Amino acid sequence: MCAHVLVAEDDEKQAELIRRSLLAEGHSATVVHDGAAALEAARSLRPDLVVLDLMLPVLDGFAVCRALRGGADPEIPVVMLTARAAEDDLLLGLELGADDYMTKPYSPRELMARIRTVLRRSGRGVATRDEDPVVRAGGISVDPVRHEVRCDGATVDCTPAEFQILLAMAAEPERVFTRRQLLQCTRGFDRASTERAVDVHIMNLRRKIETDPRHPVRLLTVFGVGYKLSGTRP
Repeated sequence: MCAHVLVAEDDEKQAELIRRSLLAEGHSATVVHDGAAALEAARSLRPDLVVLDLMLPVLDGFAVCRALRGGADPEIPVVMLTARAAEDDLLLGLELGADDYMTKPYSPRELMARIRTVLRRSGRGVATRDEDPVVRAGGISVDPVRHEVRCDGATVDCTPAEFQILLAMAAEPERVFTRRQLLQCTRGFDRASTERAVDVHIMNLRRKIETDPRHPVRLLTVFGVGYKLSGTRP
């Protein structure tokens, strides 16, 4: 299923994590950071689904959902994100027409699964048999559907945090990621980690995908910045 998803999330790091996860699933994404921009984008772009944070500035998620349900496309699927666990808030969101919700902190993998379910149920997006969800870079392939990693054709066993880091880097080969950006990829799987824990994840990944982990040619250090995954096969 390939869909255009509107992400309305004021936390830029969370929004970027959702955007990368959507791209890895084969979707396209538009990101906005306040409720007014979300309404404008929904009206002009007519997305297949909206990922909607409740705590948005200008207009909160409740107001946005209410306006969407009274707009030109009242059946547009909405997945709400909330830091509130109060039952009244969740019930109000569902009463306003949200198709599903997730309480923060959440697993990006679970969010993608919820989005797939809502898209299938709504009939939105474009189903294509030829679509390949696997992300490839420099001899590394990461399959977000089967949750599999291969290096030069050989299966690589990864922890959930390692998988999310590798998925993000393979989706954008040669991009330099800071430790903080890579740490954000592990949220929901490795909540107790610090930025320095990313170094441990990278070290472990090198043991698994490098011929000589002491002299890496795939997963490279960019001194003073962070790490990048080479897009060229060694």
